[in-house]
Amino acid sequence: MSFPLLTATAALPALGAVATAAVPARQRTAAKWLALLVSLATLALAIVVLVRFDPDGARYQLTESHSWIRDFGVRYELGVDGIAVALIGLTALLMPFIVLAGWHDADPLETGSRRWRPTQGFFALILAVEAMVIISFEATDVFVFYIFFEAMLIPMYFLIGGFGDRAHSQGEEAASTQRSYAAVKFLLYNLAGGLIMLAAVIGLYVVAGSFSLQEIVQARADGSLTMATSTERWLFLGFFFAFAVKAPLWPLHTWLPNAMQESTAPVAVLITAVVDKVGTFAMLRFCLQLFPEASKWATPVILVLALISIVYGALLAVGQRDIKRLVAYASISHFGFIVMGIFAMTTQGQSGATLYMVNHGISTAALMLVAGFLISRRGSRLIADYGGVQKVAPVLAGTFLIGGLATLSLPGLAPFVSEFLVLVGTFSRYPVIGIIATVGIVLAALYTLVLYQRTMTGPVKPEVSAMPDLRVREVLVVAPLIVLLVFLGVYPKPLTSIVDPAVKQTMSDVQQKDPKPAVEAAK
Repeated sequence: MSFPLLTATAALPALGAVATAAVPARQRTAAKWLALLVSLATLALAIVVLVRFDPDGARYQLTESHSWIRDFGVRYELGVDGIAVALIGLTALLMPFIVLAGWHDADPLETGSRRWRPTQGFFALILAVEAMVIISFEATDVFVFYIFFEAMLIPMYFLIGGFGDRAHSQGEEAASTQRSYAAVKFLLYNLAGGLIMLAAVIGLYVVAGSFSLQEIVQARADGSLTMATSTERWLFLGFFFAFAVKAPLWPLHTWLPNAMQESTAPVAVLITAVVDKVGTFAMLRFCLQLFPEASKWATPVILVLALISIVYGALLAVGQRDIKRLVAYASISHFGFIVMGIFAMTTQGQSGATLYMVNHGISTAALMLVAGFLISRRGSRLIADYGGVQKVAPVLAGTFLIGGLATLSLPGLAPFVSEFLVLVGTFSRYPVIGIIATVGIVLAALYTLVLYQRTMTGPVKPEVSAMPDLRVREVLVVAPLIVLLVFLGVYPKPLTSIVDPAVKQTMSDVQQKDPKPAVEAAK
């Protein structure tokens, strides 16, 4: 029996979460170091998965399959394709930086505070989320996926509601109320989506007699399983609704700005750069593969919703006064591009969407973590409270600028490649949608550059005149992310070579071919 590498990659952070939570209350530093070491060890296992994965091999590799709940046909089935490998790598990569960035976020509050912040619990919850996200990317049994898709809501609820941002001007009691509101809103929206998906999961089992993704897809391909058109469409809508909430897609997005605003910067990164990717990933793995005809039927409406997300999110980002809410609305716009690329039904669009998931995770992490360092120094999230920071903290300002430029998809930085592929792939089949979507690029330049101008340039405000520059720990967090943004912007082939074969197989599942160009290239 071969070593269960995929199980180990998810089990290690899960066991690390238990061990971190069990560290004695007085040993806060030990809990931090344990969480960091576990996240680094998980990254090492993710690298092994990447090395052992053969892009030109079988569709699902490193597979594991064991009987679990025999009476209901549930099997513990894991397997990874190129898309899953890329996102597992992203998750494992970001976790050490999230832990390092949040090194002091769960330290005890000031003397006399009525609230106690359990440091061990903060880092244990982060590791628990990592474990559940990784196994969600690995699961090829629909029921197993659903369990962890829903279970990750529990640690996220406590991270948002119990470990909120300290930069709050309305006092501790008001801050606690707003954190609770954001956490409950996050939970209710995602639970609603999950309950609808549960009904669809049960319906799928009734129709197919199995929860196994590979078995169902194979049965549909060889004709031994057929679904009535109406049945397939209703099941598709049940799955897609849950994934659209998680993504988040307009108009199911309203929980995200509250959650990111009230979270610490590392938890905000965990939400938008890691957890939300499960939604868009699942659209590719489950919606398109299980319900190909319904996916094509719903494509026009979904593209319109994605287009609204792009423009609406960018417009609201332009008008924000809060730094974190600005990044949240920018992410809504970016997720619109990802969903648009998936449902453009072209190899370029879907490859670009997958790259966008990875590159958005890196760029948002860089921007939000630097923003978190900035906010922790000034004690305010309001853009108007800053000015002239680049004169007193040039390294902080420089890294903030690079993160911002990556967010607006500047050529030479990683998100440009993915956004370009999404737009080209969309334009080749839906030119009007592709043209209108470019408005999001213009607006991205506007909200990013205005944010930098108002916070970093101009006269130095007295409140930031003594602001320290980035410390060694903070440089260790940001520098590798910036290096990756530049490297993948100049040389994206390591990612595209892994992702492209899986995308072509997904396109085959939905029986779609790329449109022929109007003008053939000269030979």
